[in-house]
Amino acid sequence: MMEHQGYAILGGGMAGFGAANVLFANGIRARIYDKRSRPGGLTSSFGNGDGFVFDEGVHISFTKNPRVKDLFAESTGQKFETGNVYCNNYWQGHWIKHPAQVNLHGLPADLVVNCIKDFIEARQVENPKIANYEDWLLAAFGKTFAETFPAVYTRKYHTTGASNMSTDWLGPRLYRPNLEEVLRGALEHEPLDVFYVNEFRYPTEGGFESFISGFYDKAEVLCDHEIAAIDTKEKQLTFKDGTTHDFNKLISSLPLPIVIPLIKGVPDDVREAAARLACTQVVVVNIGLNRPIETKPQWSYFYDEDIPFARVSYRGNLSKKSVPDGCGALQAEIYFSEKYRPLTGHADDWIEPAIDALIKSGVVQSRAEIIHKSAIMLPFGNVIFDLDRKAAVETVHAYLDEVGIEYCGRFGQWGYIWTDAAFLSGERAARAALGLSGTVEE
Repeated sequence: MMEHQGYAILGGGMAGFGAANVLFANGIRARIYDKRSRPGGLTSSFGNGDGFVFDEGVHISFTKNPRVKDLFAESTGQKFETGNVYCNNYWQGHWIKHPAQVNLHGLPADLVVNCIKDFIEARQVENPKIANYEDWLLAAFGKTFAETFPAVYTRKYHTTGASNMSTDWLGPRLYRPNLEEVLRGALEHEPLDVFYVNEFRYPTEGGFESFISGFYDKAEVLCDHEIAAIDTKEKQLTFKDGTTHDFNKLISSLPLPIVIPLIKGVPDDVREAAARLACTQVVVVNIGLNRPIETKPQWSYFYDEDIPFARVSYRGNLSKKSVPDGCGALQAEIYFSEKYRPLTGHADDWIEPAIDALIKSGVVQSRAEIIHKSAIMLPFGNVIFDLDRKAAVETVHAYLDEVGIEYCGRFGQWGYIWTDAAFLSGERAARAALGLSGTVEE
């Protein structure tokens, strides 16, 4: 029987099981500690027995990595759906394909003219000064489009303004078109496919968690184990119930602002840096209908400021087995943050406002067709790339390197990474803990 050999992993999500996967392949069945009553982390799926299966937000897999594809497929027993990504945008009663910057067709003529005029003017500026995300938006799209669409969405999704955000998270996420693409998208209906995601996979049954549940047996998973203290000198973990476990090597996928205060003797500057890090909190409103939702996209973005949610995903378009026969379901995401837009009250308080907005936008016809409504609150949604982030992360990571704690995952790296990248970051952390040179094929 495999022993854990003193390898401890904090957090039982995608990154934690990525680490467990490598350790298991090297003859070690590590211990994973999670404060929740079951593993899964942000990739958890859930239901209440009424046939609806929900995830903790929008999750699909669109990795192009053949090895990760195979691993996720094995986790589901080769039972997964494959499709082509299509998503759209809602703005003041109009539905247009995503990305909006090359799909202006059908919007009010004055808005389209001003978007194109400003786009052309922005392109005439040579070497524009880019100090923040707002500067980037204005240079990339021009004033009208930037202020009508991405600037508003930024406030809804990131909970802070574009001028307070850096640009080191963008990558391929915001498509920067040329003039021909903008003009063609204004004159024709959906002429281009330029979204950075194409093919996606999603488990046939059990929700997105099925992509990770196949790894659960590769570790000794200890749930209901909330860490109270980490002693890096004595190599000991203390839990909220007062019990202790020793470790030789420690890998953490816990959020940096959570793990840093737990470490005994952490310097004040490191503690202060961790406290400056910001992330969103998400209220996810889950709605089940007594009819199928006949719509093409897997998810939609909402730009109107009087609509509380930023994004809605459609469960049946990921897997029909996520909903009972003859029914439909969706999840609406409403964003908050402790640093910029604190949530007051409870997640359930947002169910009725979300339903009002779903009816207003035509996604739901009436309350009479709703047969399931619930809400959950996710304390960690996405990293906010505000102007404090970079220096603070460098300080925290340097300290963790110094005390020998390997970090991984979205909130261990404190980066904008998806599930496949989170899994791979866990694998890299495990290889570092093992002292293995080189990297696996990624």
